[in-house]
Amino acid sequence: MRYYLTLFIVWLVSPMLVLSADRFPTFQEQTIDAEIGKVCYAVTLVDVDGDGEKDIVAVSENRVLWYQNPTWKSRVIIRDATPRDNVCIAPADIDGDGQVDFALGAGWTAMGTIHWIERGESLDETWQVHPIGEERWLHRMRWADVLGTGRAQLVISPLNATVGQGVRLTAFEIPTNPAKDRWLPTVLNANLNRMHNHWHTDFDQNEVVDTLTASQEGVHLIRRATDGWNTIKLGTGAVADDPSQSGAGEIKAGRLADGTRFIATVEPMHGHSLVVYTAGSPKDALWNRHVVDDGFRRGHALWTADMDGDGGDEIVFGHSDTPEAPGVNVYQATGAGGTQWKKHVIDAGGMATEDLMVADLTGDGRPDIVAGGRATHNVKLYINLP
Repeated sequence: MRYYLTLFIVWLVSPMLVLSADRFPTFQEQTIDAEIGKVCYAVTLVDVDGDGEKDIVAVSENRVLWYQNPTWKSRVIIRDATPRDNVCIAPADIDGDGQVDFALGAGWTAMGTIHWIERGESLDETWQVHPIGEERWLHRMRWADVLGTGRAQLVISPLNATVGQGVRLTAFEIPTNPAKDRWLPTVLNANLNRMHNHWHTDFDQNEVVDTLTASQEGVHLIRRATDGWNTIKLGTGAVADDPSQSGAGEIKAGRLADGTRFIATVEPMHGHSLVVYTAGSPKDALWNRHVVDDGFRRGHALWTADMDGDGGDEIVFGHSDTPEAPGVNVYQATGAGGTQWKKHVIDAGGMATEDLMVADLTGDGRPDIVAGGRATHNVKLYINLP
């Protein structure tokens, strides 16, 4: 009798387990700024006011603004203080005072200026802008200790080459006096072209920070070595006779619940396809390329995060020019190995995504999405609901 009772309970509970495994969160949309400017070029999520909650920071062609959590009241950090157009931003405590500052890239098609933005005595004051350097076609920047000094460097990737055969992926070290001393540059790679983005990760899990790049030549790993820097090709990217339609444009790394590592890309630059790479065999072979979804126009933003609490990362993807329905999608792995994914549409038509980022903004432990728009000129928050 106990045996049949157990079978009955298993039969009754099994559908509930399946439903739980298939369940995916819904997202509540909230407009943070309906008209930030001509373009919202970049967003970042960081605790600006020191209250322990992440705020939203967004960049337009001539302004940097922050929106205070939880009211999302907007404040201007700088306005018309850098060459147009501002294009990228990265937060860090640059002067060591325990409060967040920002590195900012501006004037990106004309001269490519790199700045440190220092806060004033209070958050009601306009922030002060200091020069760091110049790199024409400067496009993306991130903080990471790629040099292994114990303190993060500012790593920049230009879009197009202006010196030599490729763009200069460069790490700038914070000097003793960041406002007056020279920020020393170290070139990590100068052989790749149309590098639309890069991403830092401990790729080998050996406590050394590596750099993944998405360029016209495909997907590469830039790794520090005893005699300099090694560049290892991991993926081909899109393949086409036209070089402008080849390679990759956006890149992030993730891990599934079963431990499978993957690399997500948009291909080619401003491309039509969302692609996942999984490790090849043997270890030194190119990674296996899987097209997850296609038919987009100007795919332009990626993030990986565990959106549904299952212990594995999903892919958050934004596109800007897909006819009638630019927006934000989340892709959920549906099987082992990272070869099959299910699409969840978060915004269809209301966000011409230029950039997006993921973090818990509500304090409930669930990651939320913030996106900034190009043709839609807006900033939106998508709250992850249970």
